[in-house]
Amino acid sequence: MNYVVRVALMAACLPIAAHAADAPVCHPAHHHHVAAHHKVASHASGIAVVIDQARVVSFAKPVKTLFVGNPTVVDVNLIDSQHAFLLGKTFGITNLVALQADGSPLSNQQVTVLNNGSAVTVNRGGDQYNYMCSKSHCETAPRPGDPKVYVDNTESSATTHESASMANATASANATPAAN
Repeated sequence: MNYVVRVALMAACLPIAAHAADAPVCHPAHHHHVAAHHKVASHASGIAVVIDQARVVSFAKPVKTLFVGNPTVVDVNLIDSQHAFLLGKTFGITNLVALQADGSPLSNQQVTVLNNGSAVTVNRGGDQYNYMCSKSHCETAPRPGDPKVYVDNTESSATTHESASMANATASANATPAAN
């Protein structure tokens, strides 16, 4: 991210930061524990997945059909009859319904997508702008609900960068070696 954008982002955050002390704080330790492997049918509190990460869930019996209440929050892909991948797409809560081959319900679990600790959302009026941050800088990371112009600008910048990289790689591969 260039210097001007970083300064603009910091300036936009200052009014928010000034009132941050008044906001309630929820320590990450108070969120659901994320286990490495999870038996869906036996877990009463639901399934936790971190945004932009995948996890495997297991079912006690074979599953024929999986359905997610809100596919904007989490994506699901059946691996085999007793395992599925969940991908956290945006923060939120939805549910995952698993049906057996005869159509009877096997599981209906709450799925919570959690912050990975580096996501920042800036709210300006009715608009929100999402970023992924490290200790030294932030990069745009649009999510559902961000303004269309912000999403389009981020995607066009990424596409332009990718196209330039591909052109440079192709030019380097096609260049003839210099004669010694």
